[in-house]
Amino acid sequence: MQISDDQARNISSVLTEALPYIQRYHGSTLVIKYGGNAMVEENLKNTFARDIVLLKLVGMNPVVVHGGGPQIGNLLSKLNIPTRFVDGMRVTDAETMDVVEMVLGGLVNQEIVSIINKHGGRAVGVTGKDGNLIRARQLTLKKTDLALNAPEIIDIGHVGEVVSVNVDVISALTQDDFIPVIAPIGAGPEGESYNINADLVAGKLAEALGAEKLLLLTNTRGILDAAGNTLTSLTASQVESLTADGTINEGMLPKTECALSALRAGVSSVQIIDGTAPHAILLEVFTDAGIGTKITAEPGDG
Repeated sequence: MQISDDQARNISSVLTEALPYIQRYHGSTLVIKYGGNAMVEENLKNTFARDIVLLKLVGMNPVVVHGGGPQIGNLLSKLNIPTRFVDGMRVTDAETMDVVEMVLGGLVNQEIVSIINKHGGRAVGVTGKDGNLIRARQLTLKKTDLALNAPEIIDIGHVGEVVSVNVDVISALTQDDFIPVIAPIGAGPEGESYNINADLVAGKLAEALGAEKLLLLTNTRGILDAAGNTLTSLTASQVESLTADGTINEGMLPKTECALSALRAGVSSVQIIDGTAPHAILLEVFTDAGIGTKITAEPGDG
């Protein structure tokens, strides 16, 4: 069936708008943190995979870092292993860490790899332990003990933070036209496993790889102001102010923390976008308006 004149104009407009971005980002690395509802709903999983394949086909190097909190919680519940959180972080003893590795490094990682490959990509799944990709140490969590008026160190087990990233592992994959899909598990000094926040892993990878962009998919429309409106463009200093006054809080804090760190390390821009919007990645990368919140070091950068 022949397309109408209006459809033809819309299609040509979209392609024309996308062209300068394809040219600009050709050969660039884009680190994409994949999580939230986009990892659960079948239609969103397929549109995400097609977006990633398209980025690769037009000459970009997408690197995917995924989460998996809900999937971990579901399996822990089935195994009758209790879950406890401190300041939003899952307390991870040895038994829980076994489940984390099984879910992140196995079930979730391989599902993402399979769906990208189904849509014509060449995805390879790795964890941060493979090739010493991510060296980690135990995250130290401190809270103030009001009774003693002193900091209290809380042991949350195998929860880690990134010490270093071995970019050779990722570079070898992207140079051979593979799409790396990374589970946020790091290796400690003695080879022990650490569960690391996926946003923070994505940020550190973007820094180490010298990525052009860091995209963080979430379940919200981006960073919201006090009235619930999306703040479409922010500088690093504005993000710091919004954090100080409490506008940015709770689950958005790790995202903005890794965004600011990535910008300081030279990443051009960070986008926090709504992963529940179909083809959210393409709308952000290939259109003038974009979606969600764009954070840059200075006005107009990125």
